[in-house]
Amino acid sequence: MKQQENQQKIEQQEASGAAETPPEQTTDKIPSLEEMLQEAERKAQEHYDAWMYAKAEGENIRRRAAEDVSKAQKFAVERFSGEMLAVMDSLQAGLAVQTENVESFKSGMELTLKQLAGVFEKFNIKEVNPVGEKLDPHKHQAISMVESDQEPNTVVSVMQKGYTLNDRVLRPALVMVAKGKE
Repeated sequence: MKQQENQQKIEQQEASGAAETPPEQTTDKIPSLEEMLQEAERKAQEHYDAWMYAKAEGENIRRRAAEDVSKAQKFAVERFSGEMLAVMDSLQAGLAVQTENVESFKSGMELTLKQLAGVFEKFNIKEVNPVGEKLDPHKHQAISMVESDQEPNTVVSVMQKGYTLNDRVLRPALVMVAKGKE
């Protein structure tokens, strides 16, 4: 029993002795308020600098994207224009020929028309010729109604063909439609 009491006393002394530390050791481990403030200011400056860098980078990206969009708008038809120049050259060459033969003139015009059709096909420009179809106000523009044996609102004749670019209407077809029988 005495051994246990002695053991307990030793343990208590060791525990109380470990808890007591000289005051100068405690103050060295805890930073002063000034040091803490300086550290917080340094971190705040780092965060501010990183934010400013990210903001500037975002502005640069926005500006470059705006320039790219502007260039794309300016030069979007460059390829198409280059192809159309060949058609223009063919038309001018046909007009420059001094021939009295209508057949050779017609042949040259047919070749030029074929060249133009090739350009249209290359750029997905399609002709809208809706004879016999129901009137579609998104693709057709009715200019008059005529008496016909066909169903009402059916396209009877096309005054001017329409065109689409990638299934978007460039120009609606000008059409005459069948009038309903009274």
